[in-house]
Amino acid sequence: MKALPQLTQVKNVQTIFFSTAGDLAFAVARAWLDEIVAASQKRNAYHVAISGGRIARNCFDAALAAARTLEASFAKVHFFWADERCVRPDDPESNFSLAKEYLLAPLRVPEGQIHRIRGEEPPAFAAAQAEAEICRIAELNSDGQPVLDLILLGMGEDGHVASLFPGELESDAANRAVYRTVLASKPPPHRITLGYPAIAAARQVWVLVSGPGKESALRESLNPTGQTPLARVLRSRCHTRVLTEVKAG
Repeated sequence: MKALPQLTQVKNVQTIFFSTAGDLAFAVARAWLDEIVAASQKRNAYHVAISGGRIARNCFDAALAAARTLEASFAKVHFFWADERCVRPDDPESNFSLAKEYLLAPLRVPEGQIHRIRGEEPPAFAAAQAEAEICRIAELNSDGQPVLDLILLGMGEDGHVASLFPGELESDAANRAVYRTVLASKPPPHRITLGYPAIAAARQVWVLVSGPGKESALRESLNPTGQTPLARVLRSRCHTRVLTEVKAG
């Protein structure tokens, strides 16, 4: 992998380019497992929020293989979600279902370390429940936001991340809730997402940009005056890593 200085227009962003989506997934998985091993050696709990999508599935596959090779311990890893669709946990659209099938169940992660968003419940109730749980387990900053060790995000063709979509009212984007309900511009419409303040509070955020049709959104997001949700996330943080096989330069 190699850094692309010409893509990194936002000063607080590290952009790393890969030749293929497979290379991207493998590198992310190995880097993530290295962090989990380091936290385990220090006997520290490790809190991560994961996302759905094709690249997430690829990363789960790579992480599962790497975990077996490295003999990584997940004994203190707590799993949260960056967003969830308001569907049952066994629905094919569920981000939890994807992670359970391809990562959590094969790794035999204990139920007590899996903190899914209950998409089958009424959205406002599920968001409040998810917020209470993450705030009970993770360290909180001075603004009352949970400080996760890592948030893994994807990016859509319109520059959306988690379930933060373009076209939101400024008042909605400024919402201080850790988790909030969203009426998405694509199906399924009812969703629950981490808000911008919670993403800004994380120790690390890695944005995985993979797949066709995303060149324009990536360029816009890396522009200091970009208007995409990813651009807003990048401006809110001291450092963010964008990992991509999309040729946006």
